Amino acid sequence: MRLPLSLRAVGALRRRLGGSVAHLAPVDVPAAREAVLRLQHGPLARAVMGSPPRDVGVEDARLPTAAVPEGLAVRVYRPPSTDAPAPVVVNFHGGGYVQGDLDQSEWFCSHVARQAGAVVVSVDYRLAPEHTFPVPAQDCYDAVAALTADPGAWGIDPVRIGVMGDSAGGNLATVVCLMARDRRRDGLDAPRIAAQVLVYPGVEMVDVLPSERAIPVAPILSAADIRGFHALYLGGADGTHPYASPLRADLAGLPPALVQTAEHDPLRDHGDRYAAALADAGVEVRHTCYLGAAHGYVATGGLTPRTSLQAVAEAAAFLRAHT
Repeated sequence: MRLPLSLRAVGALRRRLGGSVAHLAPVDVPAAREAVLRLQHGPLARAVMGSPPRDVGVEDARLPTAAVPEGLAVRVYRPPSTDAPAPVVVNFHGGGYVQGDLDQSEWFCSHVARQAGAVVVSVDYRLAPEHTFPVPAQDCYDAVAALTADPGAWGIDPVRIGVMGDSAGGNLATVVCLMARDRRRDGLDAPRIAAQVLVYPGVEMVDVLPSERAIPVAPILSAADIRGFHALYLGGADGTHPYASPLRADLAGLPPALVQTAEHDPLRDHGDRYAAALADAGVEVRHTCYLGAAHGYVATGGLTPRTSLQAVAEAAAFLRAHT
């Protein structure tokens, strides 16, 4: 299917406003990130991202971890009604490990909370290049562990937990699952994650997959952006490490997964191949490719409501069935 005109217009506007921070020197990224966030918080971007349901409760809080004792910023979404204690879904936003914030995920998280009947906790993990691999991934794991260690404070059921994320957040979500499984294999205490929802995840940081060559330029993310973000995130670390490139990991024993991909996305083959690898490892997996869609559809609910709401409904149904 052709890329919708509205998405082509978004791509043109993005390029006109200065494009991506992925190709900057590390020292220049923080200031550029702030400029991008100012645009994302403006009225036009808000209209593109969409509005959350009014009957979902939203609360900002801090979640202390060993590495961040003052607490990672989190945003908690509570549906109008749910079981007590409630299932919990921990979300990690996209942004190439370098940018993005809690506002970016608000539409997605609030709709998933409402439709899944779950508490959704969105985590503002520390970003590269100030905090390179594996710090963002460790922050995400530590957030899940901290929530399950003190479930009463959050009104959640620690054995009914899922993780989800889009783009870089999809990578981080499945890496959290790997970290938890590896700790249990080593005889250590770790959260038992029941489900993972991976929305157009990036799962390979060394090899260039065919979709990156076939779709070099897309509205929200280009193939060149992918490589730039990876370089900033790794900061010279080994990109073949399974916590960086989970496509290279032993995937046996991971929780059931929903993998969503978009037709017009240079990351499409990442999700395709990861879903196949999970299935080969004996992991229950559902894979859906959204035709006519581009990277970023869970952050453009106001512009792409048909695709975005369908994706939310699928994610919520999967989480209801597994948490």
